[in-house]
Amino acid sequence: MSQAVANPKGKTKGNSLNFLRNIGIIAHIDAGKTTVTERVLFYTGRSRTIGEVHDGAATMDHLQEERERGITITSAATTAKWGKFTINIIDTPGHVDFTAEVERSLRVLDGAVGVFDGVAGVEAQSETVWRQANKYEVPRIGFVNKLDRTGADFDFCLDSMRTRLGVHPVPITLPIGKEAEYEGNIDLIKMVARYFGKDGDDTAFDEREIPAEMLEAATAARHEMIEAACMMDDALLERFLEDEESITEKEIIAALRTGTIERKLLVVLCGAALRNKGVQSMLDAVCAFLPSPLDMPPVKGTDDRGEEAERTANVDEPFSALAFKTVFDPNGDLTFIRVYSGKVNAGDQLINARSGKKERLGRLYHMHAASREAVDSCEAGDILAVVGLKDTNTGDTLTDPSDRIALESVEFPDTVISMSIEPASKGDRDKLSQTLAVLQKEDPTFEAWTDEETNETIIAGMGELHLEVLRHRIIREFKVDAECGKPRVAYRQTIDKDIQVEAKHVKQTGGSGQFAVARVEFTRNDDNPEFEYIDDVKGGSVPREYIPSVEKGIKASLPKGAEYPYPFVNIKARLYDGKSHDVDSSDMAFQAAGRLAFKLAVEGNQVFLEPMMKFEVLVPEENLGDVIGDLNSRRANIGEIADRLNLKVITGTVPIAETFNYTSRLRGMTAGRGSFSMEPAGYTPVPSSVREAIIKEVEEIKKARAKK
Repeated sequence: MSQAVANPKGKTKGNSLNFLRNIGIIAHIDAGKTTVTERVLFYTGRSRTIGEVHDGAATMDHLQEERERGITITSAATTAKWGKFTINIIDTPGHVDFTAEVERSLRVLDGAVGVFDGVAGVEAQSETVWRQANKYEVPRIGFVNKLDRTGADFDFCLDSMRTRLGVHPVPITLPIGKEAEYEGNIDLIKMVARYFGKDGDDTAFDEREIPAEMLEAATAARHEMIEAACMMDDALLERFLEDEESITEKEIIAALRTGTIERKLLVVLCGAALRNKGVQSMLDAVCAFLPSPLDMPPVKGTDDRGEEAERTANVDEPFSALAFKTVFDPNGDLTFIRVYSGKVNAGDQLINARSGKKERLGRLYHMHAASREAVDSCEAGDILAVVGLKDTNTGDTLTDPSDRIALESVEFPDTVISMSIEPASKGDRDKLSQTLAVLQKEDPTFEAWTDEETNETIIAGMGELHLEVLRHRIIREFKVDAECGKPRVAYRQTIDKDIQVEAKHVKQTGGSGQFAVARVEFTRNDDNPEFEYIDDVKGGSVPREYIPSVEKGIKASLPKGAEYPYPFVNIKARLYDGKSHDVDSSDMAFQAAGRLAFKLAVEGNQVFLEPMMKFEVLVPEENLGDVIGDLNSRRANIGEIADRLNLKVITGTVPIAETFNYTSRLRGMTAGRGSFSMEPAGYTPVPSSVREAIIKEVEEIKKARAKK
């Protein structure tokens, strides 16, 4: 592809939204997201040196935990210039335990670059982040990385995109040479060969004719690219069928851009970021194909009356912004916002649409990972951080006081494991409480509460690594001496069989009594984990004002779990009959009847559900038998065993309870050569042996509490 700009390190004149790109870098762990981002920072002049992940010197991985582990844990934002374009970039984590960072980033981005490992292709977490991007309808381009590695195969990666992501990949570059001999790319739009400079220097490429041995393959790939582009434009398609050569470079780029923004195709480029190969072409593609804020549909929300409202990317519209991340700072928390409309200055007063409280913008900053650059104002399209907000959390809307809108918030998955945490001394107790509050504000997938019966402090998160990282931060960053218990699985419950119950709540206390009868049918609804309530009362047997009261009573009971302390999910309740009293019936009485109905329905009629993980394990063939045997002992359902170069790829599902400490076990079995990844795969009923173990553990806890 031809370079979109002549002067990569030039400055932008003005702040036209046409030349603004808000993008994220998304991928499976170790696919090279942060390495790609570090090259982008270098080529755009944002950094003078290239920070390497393996040296613990990556600019975007600024936390101590990230540098020690060599992985991205929190999303980091920066702003760079590429010719006349301004690019706001968010580098996201790839590990499944930190999926919330990807979720909230994609919620506010206009586009994304999906990075894929040239050897592994689409991996487990690649699928997860792709589904998240689909959820928020984010246009994407693809970058196949690490093509200099042994076993790298560009065509295999394209096939894995088709089969595992269900996309239509359209390569616009082809690699010249394989593995260690990878020396350049063919630009299918210009039909030239671009050879990298000495040591892969992407700033000193050399354009030549396409090698004779690759000309046929390049011609065929160009034909497919033009055909895919012309499918986006009927008039262009007619010309293509008559005379393919009449289609110009400009028309190809415009049509591919339309297909990208409409998410009908996936433009794909190739390179090797660690060797500085192909990154500049990727930057050109970001500017050429990904949308500006003006290309995106209006953002939707609700106004003060609860009616649908929307905002477009226009500085003249009323101000609206979504808070998508909070970072603790002892001098004032940083709240990251995406501005969707309007313009405001530092010091202006806004309204938090959730709380209705006034918020005054303190200092405004453009972020460069951990460093800050102060700005005086912000406007439609901006992504920046604010200091000074008192009551604004992730998912809140900041809006113009005179024309309010509440934008759609961000949804996060439920936690799947928990553990107890106790301060080592009385002096650490208050510090621990304050620290947990800070971490919950920062991370919406981290929860902390006090068990009312044991008085233990419980923390919960998305996985073993998630809680381990948070525990280290508590001790090292916040200086709290604390001890943690063993991980516990966040089981769920549902009903075993559909059931109809009659709940009678009748009490006489001398004055006004309490009277409510609710007849409720409870149904197991495996298609929807959320509680569903149906009003099916006929003839006024339950007065209209008390029908919601039964729902409140049932809803209040779901998290508590009745006999066993695990929340209930996948339940539908239908109120079909009941009785009331002219004097003694009340909202409180029917809420009590709802709670009783739930209790009658679930006692002795529950099924425990456990969180499952979809896994992918890569092992040398000689270790295959040992690894499969170990997986079977962990109650894994093995779906497929495939070949990938000299490795075996095992896929399937496994209960999260059986994955604790699996990394060290796999390393031991394979002499450090095996690797694995996981992604959430929903909940399934536990087998009888596990059910008995859960009940036994609950009973033992109850006995221990009774002795206290």
